[in-house]
Amino acid sequence: MKQLFFILFGVLIFNISNAQQLEILIEEGLASNPEIEIFELKHQLAKEKVNEANTLPNTQIGAGYFISEPETRTGAQRFKVSAQQMLPFFGSITARENYATSLADAVYEDVVIVKRKLIASISQSYYNLYALNEKKTVLYENITLLKTYEILALTSVEVGKASAVDVLRLQMRQNELEQLKQVLEQDFLAEQTVLNKLLNRDKSISVSIDNEFIIPSEGVLFTSEKLAVHPELLKYDKLYESVEKSELLNQKEANPMFGFGLDYIAVSERPNMNFSDNGKDIIMPMVSVSIPIFNNKYKSKTKQNELLQKEINFQKQNKLNRLETVLDKASKKSNSARISYNTQVKNLKQAKDAETILVKNYETGTIDFNDVLDIQELQLKFQINKIESIKTYYLQRTIINYLTN
Repeated sequence: MKQLFFILFGVLIFNISNAQQLEILIEEGLASNPEIEIFELKHQLAKEKVNEANTLPNTQIGAGYFISEPETRTGAQRFKVSAQQMLPFFGSITARENYATSLADAVYEDVVIVKRKLIASISQSYYNLYALNEKKTVLYENITLLKTYEILALTSVEVGKASAVDVLRLQMRQNELEQLKQVLEQDFLAEQTVLNKLLNRDKSISVSIDNEFIIPSEGVLFTSEKLAVHPELLKYDKLYESVEKSELLNQKEANPMFGFGLDYIAVSERPNMNFSDNGKDIIMPMVSVSIPIFNNKYKSKTKQNELLQKEINFQKQNKLNRLETVLDKASKKSNSARISYNTQVKNLKQAKDAETILVKNYETGTIDFNDVLDIQELQLKFQINKIESIKTYYLQRTIINYLTN
């Protein structure tokens, strides 16, 4: 599963600590998630049906007792015992095994799909937690900054360069940010529950989140060529193959079945008579054949298989169209997130420059606390947008890697 992880998410990893933390969570999820266990058991069940297919029809054994014993030249018949074994047409058992194996192969693709989806879900939840954690940090920093400005405002009020209203506005803004921080803490706990349950563990276990993710400066071009080998499409190939095997089995079953048997009849000796074969039991080998004269059943099965193959082809094309749409949408959104990220970085630099100017103005005694709040609000907006851009980029890249690796 380590190998599967690196194949799926190698492109996403930009620093060692992030890779290690996310890899640990994914490995734990793959080892303990109950949904994976369900599909693996289904696969084992499908494989066991191969053994079930490797069987002959039941052996028929019969016995009868003559209530009225029929008399023959050699004596009266007392009871009869018979045994018969039908044998399917040559290659029928192999055809059944091949059909069962093809169904098991199709179920295996479900196992691969659910593992991929689990990896994507764990990663997406992890990135959501990262964003919530970063937002809480940003809010804490802004609350601290506003407290610094509050001290400046109180000093300005004492010397008559600001009004008490400026102080109250700064305090109200702090209250708003504190409220947002508390809401984010609840959102973080809720998302932590999501991740813990994906890992099949107690919801209250604390999740360690790495502090830094970056967005590459250049975008990566993704094509839909790799979708052809995606498990969600390979499953349709396996289903199509299983229908082919089903038709081969149908053709074998449309052939005659042969049977071999043996009848044994116990005969009593005729009293007061002495001749050869007196009371000699009867042993009669038998050969039988079962011919499907009324074979509309098999003709109908062939027609059903043809229709089913057409349906599978259309389903595969429909799924391919959907996956191509999802891939293109995720690719465009990741590029948009990178553009937004670069813009927020520029805006943040300019906002910090404006903040520096305001602080210098305070040294000269000409600070406007309305401007302070405006700049602080803009700075917070840019910081939140930057975090959202990072989160969006990684969420979309998770989708891209799910589809293309």
